[in-house]
Amino acid sequence: MTAHNDTAQHHIPRTGLSTREAPLKWVVVIDADLPAGRAVNAAACMAAAVGRALPGLLGGDGRDASGHLHPGLPWAGCSVLAADTATLHALREKAAAKEDVFVVDMPEPAQTSRIYDEYLGLLAGTKHEDLTYHAVALVGPRNRIGKLVGKLPLLR
Repeated sequence: MTAHNDTAQHHIPRTGLSTREAPLKWVVVIDADLPAGRAVNAAACMAAAVGRALPGLLGGDGRDASGHLHPGLPWAGCSVLAADTATLHALREKAAAKEDVFVVDMPEPAQTSRIYDEYLGLLAGTKHEDLTYHAVALVGPRNRIGKLVGKLPLLR
């Protein structure tokens, strides 16, 4: 995970705007060849990391007409896109080099190890250039993220 400049912390939630007008953009890019269960797992795990690191990205809680509370969701929305593994690796590298982009990644050992400490050991024993990424989440200025993800398709 690469954090730069408290990305969402410096942005006031713009909950009255369309997600297409929000100053921040959040995307999750997943390996298009992952089975559905692993793809959803990657997205959920990275969303948890994004939410912890950037709590300002979440809007306020809301109540329905019956008075039931619904926890706040990201005011900027989140697009889930697809890419191949080579594109994911290159995207992660480009994004991590940008000072105003927050990056969360899902390296392959994160999904193959059932023990977190084992995952950390596998990660520590693998050179960065040898890692395979199953997914990458990016949060940053709308125009910067748009340029990074280009015309990647929505995940199907």
